[in-house]
Amino acid sequence: MPTNEKEYNGYLLDQLELIERLEMVADDSEAVKKQLAIEKRFVERKLYQKPPIGDE
Repeated sequence: MPTNEKEYNGYLLDQLELIERLEMVADDSEAVKKQLAIEKRFVERKLYQKPPIGDE
């Protein structure tokens, strides 16, 4: 479990990188591309949340 915002953001950036690598090999599967786009939005929502974690 991440202990601070920097570590948590690193974890989320790793998830985004994985999604982007999967997007590169998804070929023409529209269902896969659609699901990857949804997952990417979920991760980005957490990564760019306002206010940051430490400001609660």
